[in-house]
Amino acid sequence: MFYTKNVPGWERAVRIVMGLMALGFAAMSWGSPLAMGAGIMGAILSMTGLVGFCPMCAMVGRKLDKAS
Repeated sequence: MFYTKNVPGWERAVRIVMGLMALGFAAMSWGSPLAMGAGIMGAILSMTGLVGFCPMCAMVGRKLDKAS
């Protein structure tokens, strides 16, 4: 793999749920700047949840604790 997962399982589930909620909000009220921002953030949250890797967490040095 090209990356090491740095998001734990519980956080991945939260990211997916929150991302889908943001995408749903954006789909219901598309056109406003708030909805566009929510759609972009929802897509990013959903993808990091599905993949298990967050580039921003990697930049600050976050590593997944294998013991948990």
